Amino acid sequence: MTETAAGRKRGLFFHRDFRRLWIGDAISQVGTQVSMLALPLVAVKTLHASAFEVGVLTACETAAFLFVGLPAGAWCDRVRRRPVLIAGDIGRAIALGSVPLAAVLHHLTIGQMFAVALITGVLTVFFDVAYQSYLPELVSRDELVDGNGKLEATRATSQVVGPSLGGFLVQVFTAPYAVLADAISYVWSASWVTAIQAREPAPVPPPQRHLGKEIGEGLRFVLGNPILRKIAGCTGTANLFGAANTAVIVVFLVRTVHLSSGGIGVLFSIGAVGGLIGALTSGWFARRVGQARAIWLGALIFAPFDLLEPMTHHDWRLSLTAITLFFASVGAVLYNVAQVSFRQALCPRPLLGRMNATMRFLVWGTMPLGGLLGGWLATAFGLRNALWICAVGAQFAPLWVLFSPLRRMRDVPLPDDETAAPATV
Repeated sequence: MTETAAGRKRGLFFHRDFRRLWIGDAISQVGTQVSMLALPLVAVKTLHASAFEVGVLTACETAAFLFVGLPAGAWCDRVRRRPVLIAGDIGRAIALGSVPLAAVLHHLTIGQMFAVALITGVLTVFFDVAYQSYLPELVSRDELVDGNGKLEATRATSQVVGPSLGGFLVQVFTAPYAVLADAISYVWSASWVTAIQAREPAPVPPPQRHLGKEIGEGLRFVLGNPILRKIAGCTGTANLFGAANTAVIVVFLVRTVHLSSGGIGVLFSIGAVGGLIGALTSGWFARRVGQARAIWLGALIFAPFDLLEPMTHHDWRLSLTAITLFFASVGAVLYNVAQVSFRQALCPRPLLGRMNATMRFLVWGTMPLGGLLGGWLATAFGLRNALWICAVGAQFAPLWVLFSPLRRMRDVPLPDDETAAPATV
């Protein structure tokens, strides 16, 4: 029995190549969480950016999913995914490393911050599409929920550790230099992905390649499946108002609540414990209630608590933001593990990149619009009122999956089931 086969028999913890992907992802996720706090703090505290400029920065971070998401999926289906992952990590390390370098030279500007956000966003599009399509090449279909659960546990743990670490680094070294931690983390990730020994087969090119036709196949697969359509609607709505909230919340905590960088980091970390709990229990939860129910129950958990966050003040009511983040993270992780595992199991492998890219386009493409919306709402109505509008809007997200075929199912039908939902390719 080979080492990889033995690892599969004993579980993914002993799966050599999955373990390398997992380790590389772990430190990279911590670095990403540091930057998620440090980048807006660079804008707010170092460059004294307005609320609208912070909204533009948030939009720049995700704009690539709207503009290059679909062709990225078609392109990733034409090549091996591992080199895409390595190039994405190295490119993001270079882009983020330019922030502390410019700060040392006293040439850091909001324009550079926008450019860094755009560049890292484009590289993240290709990385994420390739990443979600690469996991099924390393593990079997039966191991996908376990694999996604472990990766979500890593992401959730990073959300506990990263913001506190980020807040500490910002207070000690100032925000621009805290971004260096994320740049180093991407180099770490690239080294571990490079160490993966399994080699996926080269994709077989179709007789006649046509980018538009290949993109259309991915769109038809997603939009032709009633379950995928509802999942896309739910996630896209949640991301629209979540990105609007993201554009406002740090500015709100700094300028309205008057919280320190370290305090913001601790607050986010306390809330992120919920994501860790969600990740550690996602497999049990899906088995207990059924994968279909896990999708819509997770959505019902993450939305209602958003209504607490706008009531935050610099007293005991600080806990309202922590409670919001805690339960939103629990629900979001339970939802994401269930729906991502379903998508990966449902989709034929030659379409994985395009399916993932189409979903990213539909659900992440709303985020740059949300960032601009949040900046505009804060400018037009004030920071607290903007949070109220975002919270109310988020309540519409669960309705997509609650009023869908998922509501009548326990488990999601897969292609080999007689009850499988139709998917047009």
